[in-house]
Amino acid sequence: MIRVRISVARGSTPREVGAEMMVTMDGATGSIGGGALEYMALDRARQMLARGETESRMDVPLGPEIGQCCGGRVTLALDRQPATPRPPAPPVLIFGAGHVGRALAAALAPLPVAARLIDSRAEELARATGPTTLTAIPEAEVRAAPPGAAYVVMTHDHELDFLIAAEALSRRDAAWVGMIGSRSKRASFARHAVRAGVDPAPLVCPIAATAPRDKRPEVIAAFAAAEIMAALLTAARALA
Repeated sequence: MIRVRISVARGSTPREVGAEMMVTMDGATGSIGGGALEYMALDRARQMLARGETESRMDVPLGPEIGQCCGGRVTLALDRQPATPRPPAPPVLIFGAGHVGRALAAALAPLPVAARLIDSRAEELARATGPTTLTAIPEAEVRAAPPGAAYVVMTHDHELDFLIAAEALSRRDAAWVGMIGSRSKRASFARHAVRAGVDPAPLVCPIAATAPRDKRPEVIAAFAAAEIMAALLTAARALA
């Protein structure tokens, strides 16, 4: 197996330094940006496998000569070393397996996160795809989550929403805490949080508020997924 890794990226490039893919004679995982660049790298990696080579480098201008219009330049390092270990995907805990919760789990499924639906209603979780947790004590899932998780609160009960949101905010290490609802619901929660000694300021409510008004679950989920990913990426870069 050959690892292909972007070691230098100058100008406009499809992926960043550190992006990599693992190549075998009959397959590949990961991506360095697709297009002609990736096809060239795949071909060179398979040449290395066929010839028994252990290391190589490629300096590739991303211009019209290879059919790409990025305009930058990358240096690729190819070797037989194992891929750089990837950190675990950040958890996204979705409380509430109703229409929007299930749609959000589906929207997050192809993204680099570990989304999980949490609910006390077995019949709703049975309609979902992907990881789920059936529990009568959802706040315990908040306490058990690792630092840097995102919490999405959209249960069937406002009081339960307030309990879970307050629990998530009280941790002070969440990447994002969002609650579905109106501005008046946020105001009610803020009063509840202050009485409980919790700062309500970090709470995002309503979620997907910058999107055009649309109540379809899949549309709400798409914009909420974008908000969550932006928050997780910002948090990861702050720690880098």
